[in-house]
Amino acid sequence: MPWAVSGLRLGRAWVAAPDPAALRARWGVLAGAEGAERERLFRPSRARSTALGAAALPGQRAPSTARFADAPGPCPEPVRALLAPFDEQWLLPDQRLIDSARPELWRVLDGQQLFVLEGPEPVPAAVPEAAPASGAASAPAPAAALPEPGLQVTVHLPAGRLGRIRPLHRRPGGAEPNLAPGLLPLLGARFGGWVTPQDVLCWILAAGRPGPRGYGVPLPSDPGRWRAGLELGSRLLAVRLRGGGGAEPPRLPGGRRPYVRSAVTGWPGGIGYDAAAETLVLGTGTVSPVPAEAWEYGAPGGARVLEAWFAARCAHRSPEAAGLEAVGPAVWPQAWTSELLALVTTLALLAGAAEERAAFEPGPLLPRAELAAGGVLPPPRWARRPASVLDHLEEGPGGQFALL
Repeated sequence: MPWAVSGLRLGRAWVAAPDPAALRARWGVLAGAEGAERERLFRPSRARSTALGAAALPGQRAPSTARFADAPGPCPEPVRALLAPFDEQWLLPDQRLIDSARPELWRVLDGQQLFVLEGPEPVPAAVPEAAPASGAASAPAPAAALPEPGLQVTVHLPAGRLGRIRPLHRRPGGAEPNLAPGLLPLLGARFGGWVTPQDVLCWILAAGRPGPRGYGVPLPSDPGRWRAGLELGSRLLAVRLRGGGGAEPPRLPGGRRPYVRSAVTGWPGGIGYDAAAETLVLGTGTVSPVPAEAWEYGAPGGARVLEAWFAARCAHRSPEAAGLEAVGPAVWPQAWTSELLALVTTLALLAGAAEERAAFEPGPLLPRAELAAGGVLPPPRWARRPASVLDHLEEGPGGQFALL
């Protein structure tokens, strides 16, 4: 996947939040402030301030492209974004608020796009014992959290510090794959069938491994190994998408399914895990069954994913939160509990497939000479740059047309 883009640089944390209503409230507070107070709330940087206009983000209806100080406009509708591994939140799609919004990614964001995130491969690290929530038994801390493979896949715009972003398609509508030219014809001829860009992505999820120069993808010469990799990768992709992109929501085998045993009321004081009862505890709320593998699942850096997910939803209540970052829900939204159930299922399934993925072998590889003869290696320079997308108009700063 030759074309890669650095991640978005938001510049100010308040433009993203787990709750879309909080973003609308923050916009209202900012738009209603004036003078020095508005500037303080905005948190200007070298790239963005209330005195600067910016172009509309491709595909988004901007409230205004004038300077925010002159015409904030109505609040734009928040869009779904991936802010951290497995953490889908919401983002205000206004380029006046974002230091580096990567318009080239917004240009190819549609219902057929998938984004592959090539983050650093985490090193298993000791995890401190988490303080149990009220009424929760303490789970013994493991020697290390389950390692999380560096690759993430999402249908949403990646907007956090997630590493290099590689879109599956270079143009809207899936018109051109972000793959080395000649790869799909070569694989189709070798394996006797039509090979799609998503097939290659599934193979990457199954066989890709980190290396000193990024992720390496061994290409097999044996059709049997190719089919086995596609089968494994398809399962991994379906789990990671969590029902996005038209995929079926993943389910645990054997009819097991996490349920809310008691509802979360008010605001939970913490998150804990009762290993004996396989129960996740959030204040007065309980969810079970939650496999231990889901609770211990680790993100890059060694933190438990569920703990990091919960902490992100409590950030606005932190003593360090100030200004617009402190605007958030007063009680725990029911939608978050639904998201939590889906996340538990995802982590449990990925943990269950970790050993199978680690043991997968691609078998004999395609000779490098064959890849060079098929035009796969080395990929041309143009394949490393974004494609020209000229089939729609884009509004530049101050209402001018943008020249692409």
